[in-house]
Amino acid sequence: MFSEPRREPHSVRKRLMSNIYSKSFVQSSEQLATNSKTLLSQRFLPFLQKAAEESIAIDVHDMNNGFTMDFMSAYQFGIDVSTKFSIEPQTRKHFLHLYHQRRFYEYHKQEVPNFTRLCKLLGIPWVPKYVDKYNDEIEDWSLEMCDAANSHFEDSPNSASEPIVHKQLTLALRQQNESNVEKEDSRIPILDEATQRLHVASDMLDQLGAGHETSGICLTYLYWELSQHPNTQKQLRDELLGLSPQILWPSQPEQAFHLPRPKDIDSLPILHAVLMETLRLHAPIPGQEPRITPSTPTTLAGYTDIPPNVRVSAQAYSLHRNPEVYPDPEEWKFERWMKPADSEELKEMTRWFWAFGSGGRMCIGSNLAMQGEQAVENTCQ
Repeated sequence: MFSEPRREPHSVRKRLMSNIYSKSFVQSSEQLATNSKTLLSQRFLPFLQKAAEESIAIDVHDMNNGFTMDFMSAYQFGIDVSTKFSIEPQTRKHFLHLYHQRRFYEYHKQEVPNFTRLCKLLGIPWVPKYVDKYNDEIEDWSLEMCDAANSHFEDSPNSASEPIVHKQLTLALRQQNESNVEKEDSRIPILDEATQRLHVASDMLDQLGAGHETSGICLTYLYWELSQHPNTQKQLRDELLGLSPQILWPSQPEQAFHLPRPKDIDSLPILHAVLMETLRLHAPIPGQEPRITPSTPTTLAGYTDIPPNVRVSAQAYSLHRNPEVYPDPEEWKFERWMKPADSEELKEMTRWFWAFGSGGRMCIGSNLAMQGEQAVENTCQ
């Protein structure tokens, strides 16, 4: 889905999964609630407690990447098939090494794909051989999780094991195939079983990569900003302690560990404001997000009659630093997001806010990302 440049195929694929990423779905999901409780109480908080008791320094970016990968993979594949990066540091470090080393060369395939293919054909080392090796290992890993999740389609022992995203996409593609065969619709290709398996694995890997990395970056910057603003940290802690039930750790033996309702967490104004301001100033994807102009001439940013199939782009870094919309744009000021809901200033800031993109290409997992980040920040205070 992410790499599809054409509007219609992208829209068709996105619609197959959009319902399970909607705000109402993720806030009411029993699977997500159960797994969030498990991940926080059995992995994340014990890890922090051990580090505190033994005075162990923590690489918080590494820690956040591990937890957000566990969170994303548990939602996609179910808790039984998900990663255990929070409690398996060597596995986490190995994967993150593969993932980040190959990222240095994403530009080559994205921006100069024909030249990259030509260099490979001629044996010119434009991209190191280890990049393909690392990509193959990561893709095989994704396929293994997809195949393992198949067994939980019908016989999930409990809601936590249900592979929500993988199941939704797999069954939807099967149904789409059957429908296309009946209608003989040539616009959408009919996939054989082997190709469909690869399509599902590709989408699952895209969502794992995008979901864990962006949330991990946001949380890391959020911790840093709060460390620089102790008064804001106290305000946030006081707000979070007003939730019911309170998250207190270590939990008392006579008290079971429970999380507040996602809707209650989502309604907290200071928590919402510090997340929005962190995403504004430190957008996890600050660079260009390319789009292709539609089949009819279009107008963008004052430029008229832009022909079809032209690659255009905007970037969150620049949009979020417009001083007319965000006064003192280089300063982290969470208060700017606490204006009245009907204020024109807030409406304009929201219109320019592009941490998740906008329109048909807007990040499909934005609601899940916000809920996961809210849950982590709630427990850290």
